[in-house]
Amino acid sequence: MITTMRLNNNGHHLLRKGTDEVTVISEPGKERPDFVQGAYSACAVCDEQPTYVLRDGEVHAQDPCAHPMGITTEVTLDVPSGKLIVTDDLRDVYDTDFFAGADYNTALGQAQVIQAMAALGCAFGPVGNSCPGLYRNGADTYVIASVYVDEDTDDAPALPEPDRLARICTDLWAYMLADFEDWKAKGGTPQGRMLGDHTVIDVPPGTYKITHHTGEHSFDRDADLVEFAHIERIAPFPAP
Repeated sequence: MITTMRLNNNGHHLLRKGTDEVTVISEPGKERPDFVQGAYSACAVCDEQPTYVLRDGEVHAQDPCAHPMGITTEVTLDVPSGKLIVTDDLRDVYDTDFFAGADYNTALGQAQVIQAMAALGCAFGPVGNSCPGLYRNGADTYVIASVYVDEDTDDAPALPEPDRLARICTDLWAYMLADFEDWKAKGGTPQGRMLGDHTVIDVPPGTYKITHHTGEHSFDRDADLVEFAHIERIAPFPAP
C-alpha cells in the first residue's frame, strides 16, 4: 500500500524546507514501513540514518536527533602578531581530511572540520558561494556576512561599506582566517596559495573566539543579511 503521510522528524533535519510529508510504502498492520520516499537518506544535521515507525497515522523517526537545535560551533584563534590573513583557502599551510568524520554535507561533518582546522591554527567555516565580507561591528568584534543590496531601491545595506575590512572570494565556498606571521612561518606565500585572493588586516593582538552559525536550525542563508560567523577578542596577547 502506498500512502502519503506526515513525517515526524523527532528533531532530525530530513526534509526540504516547506515540506512535511513523505510517501510511505507499507503493508497494513506493520509497525515499520517497507520504504519511505521523499526524505533525506540521513539527517542533514547529525548524519544518522533514521529508523522509521508508523504511529497515529504518521511516520516517525524512531530515535531523536542528538542536535535538535542544530549545531553552533565555537573555536578560538590566537593572533599574536596583530595581523590577520583573510581569504577562502589556506590549505597550502593548514589542511585536514574533510571526509574523515561525518558527511561534510551535514552540520556535524562541517563542525568537525571547523574544529580540526582550528587545532591547526586556522579558523575555517563553510559559507556557500556567497562571496561574503569581513566587517567590523564593534570594539574588537567582527562579523563575516553577506549583504543583499537591492539596486532598485535606496535602502542602505545593514552593514555599512566603510566597515568592510576584507572581501572573501569563495572559490572554495568557505572562509579561512589565520595569524599572518604563523601562516608565513609555516611556509605560506601569496604566490604559493591554491585559490582566490587574500587580505591582511590589522587587529588588536589577542585570542579571538569565532562563533559559526550555518549549522543552526534558525540559520537562513536566503536572508537580506546573512551572518555566517561572529568574531570577538576574548583575551589580549600575551595574556597578563
